[in-house]
Amino acid sequence: MVSDRPTRLSPPAGAVMAPSGTLVRRMFCFAVLLPVLIPARSSRICSQLCRCYERSDLVDCRGRGFGAVPRGLPHGTWLLDLGDNVLTEIRAHAFAGLWSLRILVLSDSNIRKLHAQAFYSLSFLEKMDISRNVLSQLPADFSQGLTSVRELRLDHNTLHALQPPSLEHLENLEKLDLSHNRIQHLEPGAFWGLTRLRHLYLHGNQLAVLHEGRLTMLPVLEVLLLGNNNISSIDTEALAPLHSLSVLGLEANRLEHLKFKTFLNLHTASTHLQLAGNPWNCDCDLHRVFSKILSVRHLHVDDYRNVTCSGPSQLAGAFLAGVDSQLCMAETATVLVITGTVLVTVIGALVMAERNRKNKRSCSGAQAHEKYSG
Repeated sequence: MVSDRPTRLSPPAGAVMAPSGTLVRRMFCFAVLLPVLIPARSSRICSQLCRCYERSDLVDCRGRGFGAVPRGLPHGTWLLDLGDNVLTEIRAHAFAGLWSLRILVLSDSNIRKLHAQAFYSLSFLEKMDISRNVLSQLPADFSQGLTSVRELRLDHNTLHALQPPSLEHLENLEKLDLSHNRIQHLEPGAFWGLTRLRHLYLHGNQLAVLHEGRLTMLPVLEVLLLGNNNISSIDTEALAPLHSLSVLGLEANRLEHLKFKTFLNLHTASTHLQLAGNPWNCDCDLHRVFSKILSVRHLHVDDYRNVTCSGPSQLAGAFLAGVDSQLCMAETATVLVITGTVLVTVIGALVMAERNRKNKRSCSGAQAHEKYSG
């Protein structure tokens, strides 16, 4: 009988069978991923000192004991991690030739000084992390050439002040972290040019007064964190330019009183305030200020239930929300007593004047009667 099943033809002797579709796909994926998974050996810096990944253009030099930025880095490097080294300083043109660099990590590297034109050639850099070093100041031209940077971390250094124009060329910066430094005051113009800045972190510094005119030219700033400073006073117009502010952190400062107008000048759609952890002097004036703030539709005190009193002594440790209705009672009673005393005095004076007037009239009548009767 002749079978109806198709005959499977055997390949000719010596022929090589083509791989199946599944096998082809697996081989293709392996060929694509292999350069990413295997460190590159194209340069001495990659073969002996750092780990480089060709396909992702990543160069990992973290924790290698470098005392300076190494030479011979691949020109196509997209991400460079030099963290956890002992660089001490970044010299001029230290990153020359790295035109493709987008992310630069220099954290935890004992950096004490940035020379002029240290980052001059990094015009395409988007993120830079120089946190956890010992920088006490920034050079005047620090931001020159960094026009594409969107995120900059300078937290956990020893910066004392921000001298303009060190930041003015960061025209595309969206997030700036200056937290946990030793900044004591903000210079006028320190943030000029940062017209796209949305997040500004200044918590954990030594700011004492928030002066008017220090936060100008920040039209889209949304988050301003000023907690854990020494702020005891805020100028009435200090926050007025921040029309986009949605979060204002002022917790754990040295505020005892507030001016309602300071926050009324915040012409925003909605702003959340953080005010706990301050040594509030809970008196009638403070009660009125908080009552007015809470009544404004676009202002929200997120931690109002955690706002505690430091003074007067009889209210120390008490929650403002629990005693606010009683704070004006003593003042009201005092006003009533004073008002009552004044009224009594006035009424008494009027009564005495009327009596004197009547006595004078009686005396005049008696004298006239004696005159005519005599």
